[in-house]
Amino acid sequence: MPSSVWTPIALASDLPPRLVIPVSCDGQDLALWRAESGKVQAWNDRCPHRGMRLSHGFVRGEFLSCIYHGWRYDGAGICRKIPAHPDLEPPATIRVNAWSCVEQDGVIWVAPQGAEGEPPAFAGLAPLRSLAVEAAPEEIALACDSANACVLTKGDLTILMQHVGTTAVLHALIAAEADAEARIAASRRLEALRFELEAATKEKVA
Repeated sequence: MPSSVWTPIALASDLPPRLVIPVSCDGQDLALWRAESGKVQAWNDRCPHRGMRLSHGFVRGEFLSCIYHGWRYDGAGICRKIPAHPDLEPPATIRVNAWSCVEQDGVIWVAPQGAEGEPPAFAGLAPLRSLAVEAAPEEIALACDSANACVLTKGDLTILMQHVGTTAVLHALIAAEADAEARIAASRRLEALRFELEAATKEKVA
């Protein structure tokens, strides 16, 4: 069971090198990015300069740059270059608030900086896909075969549920040895689960 401080934020397969994407954790907008070396970082999604979303930025090598004025940040979140002032060495106080970020068994986990413990291991499983579900997390848990509100099981799937407001993102894992046919069938079942849950939610609202 995951420690309550660690949140499954994405599948590693959805974040190739040199990409930055927006994600959400505990109501906080984050920029999740992977450097060319493969290292993954999670930062508050605001540039300290003018507040532009860093998830709109671009990755070059081991740096993430803001798309607005090009301020460049290293892997520690420290500003290393201000293009408008190329001869200036930025003070170390100009930095982005970083989160703890761990990639394990194909899942990317985040937690507040300095969080204790480690995210759970899922040896023998491989990422399948992630998808958002417009249904209450408790309804999703009831539709699965597990009472654990964080790690659900549905047939041959292990599903990590990430709360996003009143809805959820499901990060699905399947046995690493599953062949292409099994993966396609499992993906379709996951889509069917989303359809059933969202249809039931609409009926309740109506």
